Amino acid sequence: MSLRSCDAPANEPAPMRVADALALIRGRLPVSAGVERVVLGNAPGRILAEDVVAPLSLPPFDNSAVDGYAFRLDDGMSGLLPVAARVPAGAPVPAVPPGSAVRIFTGAPLPPGADTVAMQEDVRVEGGAVRLPGGLARGANCRREGEDVKAGSLALPAGRRLGARDIALAAALGLRELPVRHRLRVGLFSTGDEVTATGDGLAPSGIHDANGPMLAALLARWGAVPLPLGILRDDPVNVRERLAEAASGCDVIVTSGGVSVGEEDHVRAAVGQAGGIALWRLAIKPGRPLAFGDVAGTPFVGLPGNPSAAYVTALAILLPVLSQLGGGAEEAPLPLVRSGFTMTKRLGRREYLRVCLRPGDDGLSVASLAPNGALFGLAASDGFAELHEDCEAIRPGDLLPFRAHPLG
Repeated sequence: MSLRSCDAPANEPAPMRVADALALIRGRLPVSAGVERVVLGNAPGRILAEDVVAPLSLPPFDNSAVDGYAFRLDDGMSGLLPVAARVPAGAPVPAVPPGSAVRIFTGAPLPPGADTVAMQEDVRVEGGAVRLPGGLARGANCRREGEDVKAGSLALPAGRRLGARDIALAAALGLRELPVRHRLRVGLFSTGDEVTATGDGLAPSGIHDANGPMLAALLARWGAVPLPLGILRDDPVNVRERLAEAASGCDVIVTSGGVSVGEEDHVRAAVGQAGGIALWRLAIKPGRPLAFGDVAGTPFVGLPGNPSAAYVTALAILLPVLSQLGGGAEEAPLPLVRSGFTMTKRLGRREYLRVCLRPGDDGLSVASLAPNGALFGLAASDGFAELHEDCEAIRPGDLLPFRAHPLG
């Protein structure tokens, strides 16, 4: 079955599948963001530029995982051992005299010779001695040097978008700074004579610009620097001039609207004249009219003008463009949810359904269709069920990939 739409001009290419579009993007775009070192407090949300090799082991020494008593397991077979010393975390570590135990606290280093720790809840103190429980295995309640991370091993891989958990690991390794990719500067245009900046007075046939603020919020969440450049009016000369100006001051140019086949859609023609279009029309719903190319060498992504379609294609295409340019790792597989609805779809097209989640009986969330309305339904939803091209029908209980909304 051909993917060519029945209303597509005969000389236009068939819509491209999402996976093919992503392969094209990865093949055409080099990693272009430079590298800088930032303190840990400024690293969250940034893309790690180089592998981080652990300069020390974690834990750096054998230590106790609990408050209790450390001893040699062979000595503890008798059940009653004198307490020879007390070891809080951070204190000097005494040796364990043969046939004795040491009072120890969580995180304190194991004294030389000790190989097991009994929890304080499981022992009975009798004067200056402690009666140990039976049945402990050697090494019980102990954390061994390097069992978390070995010195010289890979701690954090290049390409990871850093989060709080990564910062915790880097801090524990004694690192004050991390090498990260520069933030990409993204020039952002909305398009159309009918579009008015949010907050300005509306003409009788005007609409407020939802795409600009929405895309700026997504770009900031993804670690880029959004540069709102205003609205491109439906004038081909003005469109060409403003795109050329943006190309000299941005790492990426993003537009919403103006890349379809209407007589007032001037963006695609302007990009074709100033650089080139490598991709136009995507086998996706919502969001088929999408363009990828360059303006005088600066990467360009033209998103649809419909806000819901612009949002979906930003997730599906713009984010991978930014990740590729910024040296990010490929996206991990999406989590799965269960369908709570029935529907059919067109083969050969990837669809993104706005859904709301509720807890399921088997631990997986159950997805139901979000309310209607391009923006109200988007705001009311928890994310998207992603229906791949070879899917033709959805029934209750089917497993579906789920793409959550970016937070922040």
